[in-house]
Amino acid sequence: MDLHPFRQNNPGVGGRELRIKTKDLALVSIYAALYAVLVYLFAPIAYNALQFRFAGVIRPAVAKKWILSIGYAIGVVVANLFSPFVGPFELVFMPLVSLTAALVGYAAAHKFNGNYFICGAVIATIVPIGVTVMLYQLFGLPIPVTFAYLLVSEQIVCLIGASLFTLIDRRYKWWK
Repeated sequence: MDLHPFRQNNPGVGGRELRIKTKDLALVSIYAALYAVLVYLFAPIAYNALQFRFAGVIRPAVAKKWILSIGYAIGVVVANLFSPFVGPFELVFMPLVSLTAALVGYAAAHKFNGNYFICGAVIATIVPIGVTVMLYQLFGLPIPVTFAYLLVSEQIVCLIGASLFTLIDRRYKWWK
């Protein structure tokens, strides 16, 4: 029996200990901050009714580390604090959509050896669904046109990001 006072079993994880490494915590923090800063820097196009978030180039990184999903969701919350449309959709709904998209993207990419392109494509399909719902609810924008525009823009951004991370991987295994 382990009587260590700071060690607890997590029954929700099959009784195994859930440990987050310091490096992973740092990666999550950097990832969240980088996403939020990139959205803020490109604010004129990031917060439009039909938004284009260049910050999405970092989303495919989730393919290698699921915990970055949490950083992505936190980054969305922080970035959306600066939105002219800040409210429940921006601070609750979209972070949940982003977290879900990233976790599903990771799961899909995991089946293909952490493939950035698979992860990016999945995320860039789920996020436009959430944004389309939000924009329809807030502004009554037409669903088919809005979704088509967002799907194309998100796929392009994630394709760029997946390509960049693939190039980085040739020299540096940042996730280890």
